[in-house]
Amino acid sequence: MERKTIDLEQGWDYMQTGITKLKRILEGLPEPQFDSEQYMMLYTTIYNMCTQKPPHDYSQQLYDKYREAFEEYINSTVLPALMEKHDEYMLRELVKRWSNHKVMVRWLSRFFYYLDRYFIARRSLPPLNEVGLSCFRDLVYNVLHSKVKDAVIALVDKEREGEQIDRALLKNVLDIYVEIGMGQMERYEVDFESFMLLDSASYYSRKASSWIQEDSCPDYMLKSEECLKKERERVAHYLHSSSEPKLVEKVQHELLVVFANQLLEKEHSGCRALLRDDKVDDLSRMYRLYHKIAKGLEPVANIFKQHVTAEGNALVQQAEDTATNQAANTASVQEQVLIRKVIELHDKYMVYVVECFQNHTLFHKALKEAFEIFCNKTVAGSSSAELLATFCDNILKKGGSEKLSDEAIEDTLEKVVKLLAYISDKDLFAEFYRKKLARRLLFDRSANDDHERSILTKLKQQCGGQFTSKMEGMVTDLTLARENQTSFEEYLGNNPAANPGIDLTVTVLTTGFWPSYKSFDINLPSEMVKCVEVFKGFYETKTKHRKLTWIYSLGTCHLNGKFDHKPIELVVSTYQAAVLLLFNTTDKLSYNDILTQLNLSHEDLVRLLHSLSCARYKILIKEPSTKTVSQTDSFEFNAKFTDRMRRIKIPLPPVDERKKVVEDVDKDRRYAIDAAIVRIMKSRKVLGHQQLVSECVEQLSRMFKPDIKAIKKRMEDLITRDYLERDKENPNMFRYLA
Repeated sequence: MERKTIDLEQGWDYMQTGITKLKRILEGLPEPQFDSEQYMMLYTTIYNMCTQKPPHDYSQQLYDKYREAFEEYINSTVLPALMEKHDEYMLRELVKRWSNHKVMVRWLSRFFYYLDRYFIARRSLPPLNEVGLSCFRDLVYNVLHSKVKDAVIALVDKEREGEQIDRALLKNVLDIYVEIGMGQMERYEVDFESFMLLDSASYYSRKASSWIQEDSCPDYMLKSEECLKKERERVAHYLHSSSEPKLVEKVQHELLVVFANQLLEKEHSGCRALLRDDKVDDLSRMYRLYHKIAKGLEPVANIFKQHVTAEGNALVQQAEDTATNQAANTASVQEQVLIRKVIELHDKYMVYVVECFQNHTLFHKALKEAFEIFCNKTVAGSSSAELLATFCDNILKKGGSEKLSDEAIEDTLEKVVKLLAYISDKDLFAEFYRKKLARRLLFDRSANDDHERSILTKLKQQCGGQFTSKMEGMVTDLTLARENQTSFEEYLGNNPAANPGIDLTVTVLTTGFWPSYKSFDINLPSEMVKCVEVFKGFYETKTKHRKLTWIYSLGTCHLNGKFDHKPIELVVSTYQAAVLLLFNTTDKLSYNDILTQLNLSHEDLVRLLHSLSCARYKILIKEPSTKTVSQTDSFEFNAKFTDRMRRIKIPLPPVDERKKVVEDVDKDRRYAIDAAIVRIMKSRKVLGHQQLVSECVEQLSRMFKPDIKAIKKRMEDLITRDYLERDKENPNMFRYLA
């Protein structure tokens, strides 16, 4: 049975009834919904008109009519309705019309579905859905988008000023910009977002200009933080999520970047004032606001560094002034106070770095640089390396000025080692520390072995194994020496004939670990000579290959002074004892007699005789009775001497070791520079002068800051010793000579 041909007019009239019905439903006029039969009839009509044999295949004509149906509806109904409304009312109408349009597209494309499946697919034409939406874009959106954008921005600005607006409406309007792009964001970005960003920038630029004049730095930051929070909310409520980074960047730029310097430098409330008054919350806010901005934290970190440096310099200056005004003995107390205060300063600002500035590397760097500036200054002639070593000594020795619990000592040592990181002359610290450690160990002044080992472990972690190897050796030596002494006492118990009749304690040490001490061949009194021989005899039973060098300058002796009034025990050094024992056989001796009998240097003898005849305890009477010792004086035993104590210690005037330590360190540095140059040249074979110097500085800076002149001097020295040679053509090039 043949199908009846439908011509275009007749078919389209039938379709027109369906389209009119749809328009009435959309306009909200009384009209029943489509039932399935009507829908099927409309679909079938199109199907039939497209599947008739040519010339009755009306596919192309129906495709065009589909577009015309939309154009006619928009021009006759939609546009006039929109044109008569303005501002918010126009926006509401637009949202409604867009929503209706989408419904219309959905229905009509269903009626004309057959076109989509075959005709369009074959001809590569735009699909029905796209044709429907592009009608709205070309006829409505392109005419109105500029007016719509102005209306939306006006509402956004109203909201910024605190008025209530219909956020849902804005969300719907902005969705139109997104949807009209049909998968592309270009329409939203070009037609709306770019204008909105410009408006936001000028809005906040006006705000910032007045706030920077009126508000303090903390208030300004509070307002900025609040604005940024509100803008983020705005994005969440109705802008497209892709706008957030752009909008935030604009607002940050206007509020925080443009006025950064004025804000941070505000006289009574800027960054300096916040640091001065410990405004932790405001500093945290400053970090939060500026860390998201490229290079935003640099000025803050700079001010932080200047502030910490100024505080540190003030502490150093204060210690310097106090030291100048006071006597020598209290000066050392002042220096101890200085280290304490520097540790407190470090603690305080480390908390800032960790808590306010979230451990940011810039602030760690600022703190480090600030401390390096004032931690390397000298105070009253003492370098900071020496002060730090003295501070440790005070904590670790018995009866030091610092009375602390074990935990507090551990904690303080931890902090001292942290401070050491800022000091450039670490080798100088090591030498001073070793000298003081030696005194603590040898004179049994160390309060606690565990603490001694603990700080060495900390130093080892901070500065490496070679830094502490000698010190660790010293501590171990003492343990071995104690065992040695026990076996010496057992030896004496087993050989009563060898007993010298004097209690003798000998501490045997390893030469390489300990500081170097002067040792003279003093003519010892016979009692002491016997002791030395006995110990030698014992030591040779243990080992044949070790040579003992006796350091008498470190020995102590307990003598019984038989005075007329009462006997008194005198605690003296080995040298002092040697002088006093001369008076057992004779009452009076001249300076020269003593000099020849003991075989000492003038310098040492003057110190010894001064301590026994001119100081607090006058065991010897000097003629003439003056305050200084000269080579023409004579001395006799003071039998009338007495003291309320049964036992007294006669101190020797201290020798200033500082000069010697500095000389030793300088000598070691020369070797270190030599070794570094040879190491570098050995691996590089040929190297330019500038590069060699900078590599050398880099290698050595872990222990000390080498002086460039010193490096040049060592280079010349190595050339004369045939380790290096200058290049014949270019004197700035060096070659390694194997």
